[in-house]
Amino acid sequence: MSIIKLNLPTILTFGRIVLIPFFLVITPQSPLLGIGIFLIATITDFLDGYLARRSGQITKFGIILDPIADKFLVISALILLVDMVRISVWIAVVIIVREFVVTGLRAVALSKDIVIPADKGGKWKAATQMAAIIFLLLPGGIGDLDFYDIGLALIYISTVLAVVSGVRYTVQFWKNIQ
Repeated sequence: MSIIKLNLPTILTFGRIVLIPFFLVITPQSPLLGIGIFLIATITDFLDGYLARRSGQITKFGIILDPIADKFLVISALILLVDMVRISVWIAVVIIVREFVVTGLRAVALSKDIVIPADKGGKWKAATQMAAIIFLLLPGGIGDLDFYDIGLALIYISTVLAVVSGVRYTVQFWKNIQ
């Protein structure tokens, strides 16, 4: 496993980071275009990991950069949603603090050559967050279903999942580090 190697998975990860400013600038004026940018960034998140595993191009740099790019994307979206008055600041703070704690623990573990993979709770949290962000940005609804209400329910669920998976990750970290 090499440390830094520019390969397709790494380029996709960098691409996700590059899309963030475009997402932030475009979304308030054009939510549907912003959602498109967000979806492209989300797809690169799936693709970079898939391609790295499939082609044997997993690097320590990629292991560190991928979750950081994910955090940048989610944190940027949460701050934008607070700015657009779509979510309460406490939701953003809880999720952001969890992301910093888990990323910090992941970096410490990796410095000791310990890789703690994301568990199912973390994956559900990420999927729920992504869906919540999209629904919170979508205008309108279908029939009596308001997209904002769906997004709000999903962001509450993802906040609970964030706390639970963060606690589980911390416990797993301490078990592996000792």
